[in-house]
Amino acid sequence: MGQRGGRQETSKKLEMALREPMKAEAKAQNNEEEAEELKAKVQTLASVFGVADLKNEAIGLYNVGHSCCLNSLLQVFFMNIHFTRILRRITVPLYAEQQKKNVPYQMLLLLEEMQCGKQKAVYPIALAYCLSAYKVKLFVQHDAAQLFLTVWNLIKRQMKKPELVEELNDLYTICIQEHLACQKCSFEEKKNSSMLTLPLPLLDSNCRMLETLKDCLQYFFHPEELTDHNMCFCDQCGRKTPFRQCMKLIHLPQTLTIHLKRFCFEKAAHIHKLSHYLPFPQDLDFNAVLTESQCQADDNEKAGWQYDLFAVVAHSGSISCGHYCAYIRSLTERKWYCFNDSEVCQVSWDDVKCTYGHSNLHWGETAYLLIYMKKHPQWPYP
Repeated sequence: MGQRGGRQETSKKLEMALREPMKAEAKAQNNEEEAEELKAKVQTLASVFGVADLKNEAIGLYNVGHSCCLNSLLQVFFMNIHFTRILRRITVPLYAEQQKKNVPYQMLLLLEEMQCGKQKAVYPIALAYCLSAYKVKLFVQHDAAQLFLTVWNLIKRQMKKPELVEELNDLYTICIQEHLACQKCSFEEKKNSSMLTLPLPLLDSNCRMLETLKDCLQYFFHPEELTDHNMCFCDQCGRKTPFRQCMKLIHLPQTLTIHLKRFCFEKAAHIHKLSHYLPFPQDLDFNAVLTESQCQADDNEKAGWQYDLFAVVAHSGSISCGHYCAYIRSLTERKWYCFNDSEVCQVSWDDVKCTYGHSNLHWGETAYLLIYMKKHPQWPYP
């Protein structure tokens, strides 16, 4: 019994000793296969163009859990060839769990599926689940302006290459200079800041409706007198004094996003939608809109302030029960398309103008985000 037991134990040890190098060899082989598979995937993704880069039929996105807001923003991102040229150069995460939680990578996979597929629409489920890990929930009525900021910041934070982060900033970031001047002494404070959207009020300080986009822009940059309960503390005076506040424009990006603030607070914190008529132009020249005192930019910067309208993200319905769609002009075909979840169709400029709004149609479609593209980019895109 003792000899037989000893032989069995020796046999097991020998078997285990032989099994270890076999495991190591199999693991190495699997790693090589995974590495080759990842390399092939990276090469495939690197060759993916934006939806607008090629004259393929436009592809829709199915609505998965009230995702119309997300779908509209994704189409605006994907139809922007300057953005997709950045996206396709990202570093692909090495591990599956990292890939599932990486927003730029999931966007790239979705873009590949849209570009290479033959169906009329695809499901953005993997990206939606990825975003849910960052508190972007499904079955929730999202605000397009807020969701745009959230998704953009996630993209930026998860891009590993500094040069891509810099390009993303250059593509979307607006720079302004805030001025605060005491009206009782010579104290003046200046601070530069950046923003991703120009949040334009649609009402003036007397709650009167502003009538055009030009009016909204001029009002946004118009100086404001801070008096009474709005007074600020002046270090030089040692007390609260009236101040004059204004913002001056320093820099405009290649892709300019304008937020029309159609949702405003009323009494008892009730949010009301402003549906009134507000026209916006296809061509926008900031030099013709702002005065010299509202700018803090040199002539070279101002030379690039001519824009073409690229996209409109429109909202219909109420704040609690609404729907989003996107009107986008293809940068290659120069044609307008309406992206309404899974349905995509070519439209005219007259159709886009229907988003100007109407005071008597509170459930009608109204422009909420306007995305303009520079006519003459001043820096080279890869």
